[in-house]
Amino acid sequence: MIRTASHRFAACGAVALAAAFPAATAHAGDLTAIGALTQGEFRAIAEDLGAALSYKGLIPSEGLGITGFDLGLSVSATKLQNRAVLMKAAAGEDVPKHLPVGALRAVKGLPFGIDIGVVAMTVPDTNARATGGELRWAFVGGNAVLPAVALRAAMTNLSGVDQLKLRSTSVDLSISKGFLFLTPYAGVGRVEIDAKAPGTTLTREKFQADKVFAGVNIAFVPMALVIEADKTGDATSYGVKLAIRW
Repeated sequence: MIRTASHRFAACGAVALAAAFPAATAHAGDLTAIGALTQGEFRAIAEDLGAALSYKGLIPSEGLGITGFDLGLSVSATKLQNRAVLMKAAAGEDVPKHLPVGALRAVKGLPFGIDIGVVAMTVPDTNARATGGELRWAFVGGNAVLPAVALRAAMTNLSGVDQLKLRSTSVDLSISKGFLFLTPYAGVGRVEIDAKAPGTTLTREKFQADKVFAGVNIAFVPMALVIEADKTGDATSYGVKLAIRW
């Protein structure tokens, strides 16, 4: 029940993002025709969905500390590189140019600059959902002079689509430095996408993509607003998160 509620909560956030991105307001359908794709089209849809649903931290590099907690709602839009293929996989249903994703996120601070996080995501008006998690270590904690530097490992898993199993695993290195109530951050990483299509004749697609991202955290205690841009492979995503942080 908790998992279902989180997906409903995330879907509400994605609707809010659609209002901010008019190109993303078209209706999307359930992905029920994966088996109708060619092998090349299957690779293309794996690239788009892998980029859209791979883990995006939406948080600066410094650790939260042992008593710290970050609970937030995020919405993002990923510009599709292969929109026609996604429409074919959705049995001809219209698909927006920018795929919206809503997510409920939680990050907990641990000792030694380590944070652990979880996410539940949904693509509105489709059967595509995903869950994931991260383990992040701020091995340079940062202070008034030095920036914080963190290493993160993360994973997400697609669910809800019978003919598609998709997993992303990623590692990235990020840096951030606070200035008054603003904390800009940036990072680079690598994402591995592993896609399978059970019940079809399509063969497994497993590949890697480079990742770059940058964002800014705007603090107004106890709230925080985060804006982030991410490019994974050829697909660019823009995301916003509103969080309670302590």
